[in-house]
Amino acid sequence: MSSGAPVTPQVVAYPQPPAGAPNIVIVVLDDVGFGQLGCFGSPIATPNIDRLAAGGLRYNRFHVTSICSSTRAALMTGRNHHAVGVGATQETSFALPGYSGRLPKSAAALPRVLRDAGYNTMCVGKWHLTPQTEYSAAGPFERWPLGLGFERYYGFLGAETNHWSPELVRDNTPIEAPSRTSQSATYHLTDDLVDQAIAMLQAQAEATADKPFLLWFATGAAHAPHHVEKSWVEPYRGAFDSGWEELRNSIYARQLELGVIPPDTVLTPRPSWVPEWSSLTADERRLFARYMEVFAGFLTHTDAQIGRLLDHLETSGRAENTIVMLMSDNGTSSEGGPIGTLNEAASWLGDFASVEEALARIDDIGGPDHTNHYPWGWAWAGNSPFQLWKRYSWLGGVRAPLVVRWPRRIKEAGSVRTQFTHAVDVMPTLLAALGSTMPTVVDGVPQQRVDGRDASTSFVNGDAPEHRSTQYFEMHGSRSIYHEGWKATTNFVSPLFDERSHITGSHSYDTDTWQLFDLTRDFSESTDLSVEHPELLERLSDLWTSEAEANNVFPLFDPSAGYPMHPGEYPLPRSASYRPSDHPVAANRVPSMFGGFTMSATIRSTPSASGVIAALGDHQGGWVLHLVDGQPRFDVVYGRHRAHVHGETLSAGAHKLAVTMDSGALRLVVDGREVADGHFGGIFMFPGVTTAAGGMWVGRHDGLAVVPSYTSPGRFEGEVQEVRIASGSPSSGPSLATTMRIAEGSD
Repeated sequence: MSSGAPVTPQVVAYPQPPAGAPNIVIVVLDDVGFGQLGCFGSPIATPNIDRLAAGGLRYNRFHVTSICSSTRAALMTGRNHHAVGVGATQETSFALPGYSGRLPKSAAALPRVLRDAGYNTMCVGKWHLTPQTEYSAAGPFERWPLGLGFERYYGFLGAETNHWSPELVRDNTPIEAPSRTSQSATYHLTDDLVDQAIAMLQAQAEATADKPFLLWFATGAAHAPHHVEKSWVEPYRGAFDSGWEELRNSIYARQLELGVIPPDTVLTPRPSWVPEWSSLTADERRLFARYMEVFAGFLTHTDAQIGRLLDHLETSGRAENTIVMLMSDNGTSSEGGPIGTLNEAASWLGDFASVEEALARIDDIGGPDHTNHYPWGWAWAGNSPFQLWKRYSWLGGVRAPLVVRWPRRIKEAGSVRTQFTHAVDVMPTLLAALGSTMPTVVDGVPQQRVDGRDASTSFVNGDAPEHRSTQYFEMHGSRSIYHEGWKATTNFVSPLFDERSHITGSHSYDTDTWQLFDLTRDFSESTDLSVEHPELLERLSDLWTSEAEANNVFPLFDPSAGYPMHPGEYPLPRSASYRPSDHPVAANRVPSMFGGFTMSATIRSTPSASGVIAALGDHQGGWVLHLVDGQPRFDVVYGRHRAHVHGETLSAGAHKLAVTMDSGALRLVVDGREVADGHFGGIFMFPGVTTAAGGMWVGRHDGLAVVPSYTSPGRFEGEVQEVRIASGSPSSGPSLATTMRIAEGSD
């Protein structure tokens, strides 16, 4: 039945990008220092990044926040990191405005803005912008890649992952992990990430060849663990035997030759906390050189995979109008400590393998048995010509390599740009390059102040004036400010990673001092002029305070202050039950096991059954409750600490198993009877001591095994009916029998 009224067709228009809008590829490297790429002076082979630079521009005064999450927040939003709540990494989210870890809706991210402008948006690789409390299957997902505006995602959510067996997510769903148990296997995460990126670009081109795209491609490299096939390491055998002073000197000489630093640049001297190479023993030199050989192979392998991505742009005919920006998120990482480590996570708590222990495994460094990180002497060398490294506001932490190529617009190929730029400038610069602007309202939410400035004129004019005169820096209490060519920097030493035991400087905000540098004449921040210009120094320190107040920097970082952690959407359960699944339970949704716990499992076993009942982590740090030929076992490892409790072989049929830990004392209980005990001398904090986005598995265990008595995925051959975990020390509460009943859900 018709009303007879005429119908006027109404077309719902799709957003249209500006005519000729460029494609955008942003490549974010991790923990790569100013002097670690070939085109910035390094002897490490990076031929593909070098050819990118030869066809574009190198920026030698590009600045970041000095740590992963914070730089990514600045890149994504065009705002200062504290202004959007990411004043530190997502693992340290406090209930404070500048440190909540929750990117606000008032700071719409680059992918959302470009998607609304008619772009396809794809993200591959490291994310690290989701608070750990939001990693779970319940989200919330608004700060996952798709929630911030990407249409496709493949990668890992946390700060790092194992390159041989990573914890991966596709879109909003964890996927089965590729697994590898030996150096002969072929899988490597960086290869996989490039495969996925190329597949996304190929599919997008076949569907809409003329539609521009944004590809955010963030490698896990060269963040620890430094994982790479031995074939990539072999070309570097012996290359670093002369030590870190020689490496730093050679980088500096090459930087001068390339013109990537001014000819009057001072090479800052070796600090006292980096030992002189010649003072080391022969064993130390052999071990430390091997750590660096592995890192070099890792970076060269990464370069080769980036080359495949660049080749795809060329062969698909899309390179000419594609802006490629390649950068690092901070300076080199010192988190391997003075002697390096075989197990990065354990070393955070001071559990370092000795030189003798590491030497016994020297041929396996870089393989799946270790999560290795080089000694900090190599971090110092790789940041030539600057002082210090990641997590500091000295130039060694905040000045990073940046390469930009855009054949359609950039004609001075191979040139060096010297304008002061910052991560917050990337988003406004890209929007200006495609003829767009930052939105003032998104989804009805007024947008907050934009801190970045358009630097796109520097693409075509090497003499373009600097677009900003002031920029503050702060990370973990290390503070500095740039203003009109001058930089003031504090001598505050981070309380993290035991660096105060080694590094000279202040340990208190009340006693630290500001130093003053004229960066127009002193490229490397080498010569303190505070005595000559005390009034200027005072003005700059006051200006830092003003900028800090405007960006929610206060209160300053203090791990001993007892700042409340930002709560998740739901509080962590004190106890919870789980059933078998082909997906892990996010580690942050497992009851805390620190200080004691009870774990129980109701199973039905077949004769001589084997397989995993529940597991979290891997052989570098984790635990597993499992059967081996019918024998119940609980194994826990963390660094060099281990405990193994094994019971008698079970008969076929139904059984109830329980494991309790109390002040390191372990008990294994089968059907109400204690069958084994043991002691774990390490710090049992799983879940908790991890920057990866891993989880607990029930009925199987993807990834690398905790102990060699099973092979992943180790599916349980019987039936796991329920696993229950309850927090708390059993001795401080009810009796063992009562605790077991509570854990089993019978009370």
